[in-house]
Amino acid sequence: MSADDESSGWQLTESDPGVFTELLKSLELPLIVDDLYSLDPDSLASLKPLHALIFLFKWVPTSSDSPAPPRAGADDPDFPGFFAHQTVNNACATLAVFNALGNIPSLHGGPQLTDLLQFTQGMDPQTRGLVITSADWLREMHNALSPPSAFSLDGLGLPKRTEDAYHFVVYLPVMGALYELDGLKPHAIQHGAVEQSGEGWLKTAREVIEARINTYPVGALEFSLLALRDDPLPSLRSELEHAQSVGDSHMASEILSKVTNENSKRERWAFENSLRRHNHVGLVQALLLALAKAGKLAPAEEAAKKTMKERIEQRKARGEDMDED
Repeated sequence: MSADDESSGWQLTESDPGVFTELLKSLELPLIVDDLYSLDPDSLASLKPLHALIFLFKWVPTSSDSPAPPRAGADDPDFPGFFAHQTVNNACATLAVFNALGNIPSLHGGPQLTDLLQFTQGMDPQTRGLVITSADWLREMHNALSPPSAFSLDGLGLPKRTEDAYHFVVYLPVMGALYELDGLKPHAIQHGAVEQSGEGWLKTAREVIEARINTYPVGALEFSLLALRDDPLPSLRSELEHAQSVGDSHMASEILSKVTNENSKRERWAFENSLRRHNHVGLVQALLLALAKAGKLAPAEEAAKKTMKERIEQRKARGEDMDED
């Protein structure tokens, strides 16, 4: 973290659906965020109603000497919806969420969210971004989901290393067209009108995102995709009660399985978020010392390397599947 990052007060957050969903819960919204591993119509249909797609990608700065890469879509300086610029470092995840939420019709959230969205109506994107990132309560919500900084390497004389930077953008429908909202761009980007039948806006979004993914090397892990959707649990519970009331045991069993999977996912998210709120350096140090004294540290290290290699291969396979769809 640079001095500029520290002065902004905003900390880095992970690209994790549990983090985004916890933020939405804090804003008192009946929405969740899910990982999206495929863009095929069936996968997207299973998540409906789906409000926006959040795309995370590796950000590569360009110099004034290098030609700008070709970009799809057209700038829309007269964008009729909600658009906020990113004015501080490390806030891009929360800004992406707000750029999506501000364009969902009939959004019902908590009083803090409602007041902030109403207060920023009519503002230009730069001013709107400044107002949002100046909200202390929102910064506290954001930082509560950031892992604690465990180590400081300042003063050790180690060579400086530039870490990869990642950025979030949003794709969603506004006024009958598909828009890309990137807080680092001066204007919203329009990708054309969307169909009013069939897949609707998701068909256009899939084509645009697939074209963007195809600019990366095969098997690259420089991007991920998240889906902002309604929380399915309330409707699933209503469907379960109906199936049970009419005696449809087969349907009730299928719905109960979906409810169980959703509850298990929430429990995992809650556990992972609780870990993010604590600094476990002391515990890790004690465990490493105990393993070393017992002569089990080297085998544990090899097992960990093997597990990480398997996870990387699994993520590459998922990325390849997305390219093929």
